[in-house]
Parts: sequence; C-alpha cells; structure tokens
Amino acid sequence: MQSLFSQVQLVDVHDKVFRNIVSIQVSQDLFDDLSSDPQDWRLAQHVEDEVKPPAFVSATPVIHRPFEDAHWLNAIDWPFQHWQASRYSDGRFGVWYGAESVETTVYETAYHWYSGFLSDAGFHKKAVQIERKVYEIGCDAALLDLRPHCTTHAGILHKNDYAYTQSIGARLHREGHPGLITRSVRYVDGDCYVILNPQVLSSPRHYCQLSYRLDGEQIFVQKQVGQDWLSIACSDLC
Repeated sequence: MQSLFSQVQLVDVHDKVFRNIVSIQVSQDLFDDLSSDPQDWRLAQHVEDEVKPPAFVSATPVIHRPFEDAHWLNAIDWPFQHWQASRYSDGRFGVWYGAESVETTVYETAYHWYSGFLSDAGFHKKAVQIERKVYEIGCDAALLDLRPHCTTHAGILHKNDYAYTQSIGARLHREGHPGLITRSVRYVDGDCYVILNPQVLSSPRHYCQLSYRLDGEQIFVQKQVGQDWLSIACSDLC
C-alpha cells in the first residue's frame, strides 16, 4: 500500500470548532467542607486567587477578562497538561480533540462515556446521568487532511484499534505538525479535529450546556432541562 504521508494534502483551516467536556450546570463551592460560613468560603477563594499563578497569559491583556483564563484552561489547555492515551496518542504527549458540529462531539463523547467509563465501572446497565459543556473555539492552522484516505487506509477509522492512528500522531508530534482533520469514527456525517499545538487554537467561549442520560439501551441528550434533543442507541456506538 502506498504510504499515507505521500498522498495526504494540507487544508488551510480558519474555522470555529467545538469541544465537548465534562462539566456541571450548578456551581459547587470547593471550600464548603472547611466551614459553614459563606464569608469563610469567599475569603478562602480570595486567598487562592491571590497566590496561584495564571495558566493563560493573553497577548492583549488590556482587552481580556479574568474569566478567559478559566475558558482557556477548560476548553484548550487541559489535554496538553494532562496527557493520556487516546486515538492519536500513546500517552506520551497531549492531544486536543474537537469537531465541526455539536452533534459530532455528542456521538464521540457518548461513546467514550458509555463504552469506556460506564462499562469499566459496571454502570452501563443502570440509569445514569452526566452534565457536559460545549465550547466554541477558533482554529487557524494548516492541517493534514486525512478525510479522503479513510476508506483506503482502514486503520484510520478502526472502531477500537488505535495502533495505526497512534503511529500517525507520534510522527506528527515528533515532526512538529499542528494537527489533522479526519472523519468521525462514531458519527458518519462528522469531521474531527486532532490538534497537537495549542497555539493554533484561540478565543474559547461557552456555546451550550448538555446532559446525557442513559436509560436502558438509549442515551438521551438534552440542551434544555426536560427536553430531549438527541437519542442515541448504545449499539450504534460500539
């Protein structure tokens, strides 16, 4: 078979992409187990804010606000600081995953929630719910376009064998490429962005809140409380 890298082309990307992460809809105070007095909670939060260094330093600090630090950490920086094995990494470097639509992020993350976390914990037969947050993020980069080669190189879209894609990710990381675009494994109409360099990502902003509810063999997704937006058969994810 002809080498993938002798065929693949670059695509110049200047788009908004979506990232879907675990979150909570109702804020929790992290210091409420230390004291029953809300004033003590606020004091502890103030002390923490004063002593911890910022994780994100804006190139234009005059026009940025403190909340953008949290957006950057949650939406962009987390996978680059917390390495783990995934489709395009063996765990020795961080990879950021996003998609062209919220729907694609839902199918991808629902698979990992059901087939990974719930099944491993033995909860896949129970009624379980999780809350998630979707960010919209700017992406400006020349990315390798694997989409035309997904049918001729079967390893790109293999359901659960990551050996081929991890070899792709390892080479891109070693050679300093910013990332790639590929077809979604879990959603036939979707594209996924695989980013190795956080500098090509920018302007994260909160887009919407979601909740996933496992009920029998279906996962129900809500954008608004009490209104199902999507339903996904668990058998379609495996």
